[in-house]
Amino acid sequence: MTTTQSGPAGRPAVETRHRPRLTDGVAQDLRHLIPEGICRTFRVMPYATTDGTVLVAAADADDPITTQVVAERIDRPVELVRHTVNEIVAAIDSVYPPQETEVETPDARRARMQIAQMLTRSGLISDEQLQRAMLEYSRTGDPLGDILVSHEAITEDVLVAALSEMYQMQRVGLAGFTPDLEVARRLPESLAHAYQAVPVAATDDLVLVAVARPLDAEQSAHVEEALGSPFRQLLANRTDLDQLIQRVHARHYAEVSTRLLMETRPEESAHVVISGGQKAGLVITAIVVVVCAVIWPMRTAIGLVAACSLLYLVVSLYKFRLTLRALGTHLETDVTDEEIAALDERYLPVYTILVPLYKEAGIVPRLVRDINALDYPRTRLDVKLLCEEDDEETVQKIRDMQLPPHFHLVVVPDSQPKTKPKACNYGLQLATGTYCVIFDAEDRPDPDQLKKAVIAFGRVPENVVCVQAKLNHFNQDQNMLTAWFANEYSMHFELVLPAMGAAGSPIPLGGTSNHFVTDKLRELGAWDPFNVTEDADLGIRLHREGYRTAMIDSTTLEEANSQVPNWIRQRSRWNKGYIQTWLVHMRNPVGLLRQTGLSGFVSFNLTMGSAFVLLLNPIFWSLTTLYVFTQAGFIEQLFPGLIYYAASALLFVGNFVFVYLNVAGSLHRGEFGLTRTALLSPLYWGLMSWAAWKGFVQLFTNPFYWEKTEHGLDEGHG
Repeated sequence: MTTTQSGPAGRPAVETRHRPRLTDGVAQDLRHLIPEGICRTFRVMPYATTDGTVLVAAADADDPITTQVVAERIDRPVELVRHTVNEIVAAIDSVYPPQETEVETPDARRARMQIAQMLTRSGLISDEQLQRAMLEYSRTGDPLGDILVSHEAITEDVLVAALSEMYQMQRVGLAGFTPDLEVARRLPESLAHAYQAVPVAATDDLVLVAVARPLDAEQSAHVEEALGSPFRQLLANRTDLDQLIQRVHARHYAEVSTRLLMETRPEESAHVVISGGQKAGLVITAIVVVVCAVIWPMRTAIGLVAACSLLYLVVSLYKFRLTLRALGTHLETDVTDEEIAALDERYLPVYTILVPLYKEAGIVPRLVRDINALDYPRTRLDVKLLCEEDDEETVQKIRDMQLPPHFHLVVVPDSQPKTKPKACNYGLQLATGTYCVIFDAEDRPDPDQLKKAVIAFGRVPENVVCVQAKLNHFNQDQNMLTAWFANEYSMHFELVLPAMGAAGSPIPLGGTSNHFVTDKLRELGAWDPFNVTEDADLGIRLHREGYRTAMIDSTTLEEANSQVPNWIRQRSRWNKGYIQTWLVHMRNPVGLLRQTGLSGFVSFNLTMGSAFVLLLNPIFWSLTTLYVFTQAGFIEQLFPGLIYYAASALLFVGNFVFVYLNVAGSLHRGEFGLTRTALLSPLYWGLMSWAAWKGFVQLFTNPFYWEKTEHGLDEGHG
């Protein structure tokens, strides 16, 4: 705006320019130039442009951090113009209409500024660290102190000391503290877990309660009612308090993790390998076969060969059909980069990450690095590092690293069965996340996988309680075995599982990167601690309850076993678990059929049937080899007429399908270099059959034994 002022007599008029103010209004093209969170946190608002410079209203125009934050977000010259806080807040509210849950209260803002001033004046944090923390606060709204601790700018002890001074609350040290269990258990486990609070001492008229953060009025009322006595709060280190809660309630957690499914849904638990009805059925079948073999030996043998050949053929054709359906299509729930960028991090839920560890101390630093690399606010992460009590090396390694409080060391008491699902059940009881996911120690998930899962859960039907990401390997080019393993995973996760999901069939989950709605997972009884493929079993159980699984287009890279003995241990466990799962869910075939429908019933049996097909391979191969070298007449008699032609077709169809599936999976994923090794995959099939027989025998000799797979053997790759 230009005005002309008249000068004294005989002098020309002087032209002056009126400097725009925020009260003149906010220019339309500048309204969303800076995100709302930054505007509210730093009390700034761009409002006008003069001579190519963007004018930004600022409550503290001289603050270097505010100046830098604004300059980094505007790609033009910037000038901060001092305005009152009321003027700026009114402008922000006009551009971003406030909701009650979004706006920081005056008390919360004063507490945030007090923490920042205390830490900067004492030299405990630098301006750069404060700036990064303030920016994250502007996105998430999480407490500034917690943000600084999660990024290791300060320790939890420093923050507790600052909070103690702010709130004039006494501190208590819990490291090495031996609780009086009678006193500590006066507060029920549910409240202790929810409020992070534990009674540590008591008199006749007062209980001292250690808390991670000051309780609000409603929480305090609940605690006092549960205690039946007045209490006083003492601030404690969150990590130490977390460990204390675990020690106090360890017995309860151990019982639930082992016995919950077995006691509430005994018919769905693998604690009994073969039910009484199944034993009777097997005995009757065996008697019938033996009697028939005595009366009609050759006809009985021919019938068995025909039945096995039919199973072989049907399983192969089923997988082939699934693959054809998935080729050239996109059956996963897709999430775009634009949708991820548009997420408002203030509304992201707490996410629990369960990481089972056993004898893996060396891999912990890499694991911590990869979890911290996830594109998710660390203050919204609840990472449970699940260790067995007898794994002292890994437990000590985690303690020595002094990790920030979003990492929780969970020590699972040493008891049988010592399995991954039991450890996950134990950790699930301590979970605070709306959603939870399992990652193995060596996993490298896509950085945006958690956000993709959150978006997917908001988009899929309400009965979808699990989202499965794809799995593949980062060391696929190490040797022939890893290449075969990667081919198999590409086929399974790129083609077969998406096609099963699209068809509404029961999906046997992968062992990692399956994301759950936490409450629904608990409702289902979580994992079966006696099943050594707890993931596949859980996928079937949730389907039987009317829930569904969706696939998302996100990949977690694992370490493929590069050594045959290690690979055999893993694969034999998988096959043993598939047979366990089949036995559990076929205890009542009519009930399974009613719950899953005919297509789901058939799909389940053909999927689990792949474990039995692997057992048949060596038998057919042995018969073929024996005939080639001996021309034995009895082998010819086993394949008369139609059986011979069916078996010949099977030899072609089975091998073609297996090779084709592996080639198609790698091509679909774009791993063109792996297709050559897929042509040799019948050799891999031989290894699979070896492992299948080992697992089958172990089902009867040691059904609940969890064969440990070593990780970290390929630190030089990826």
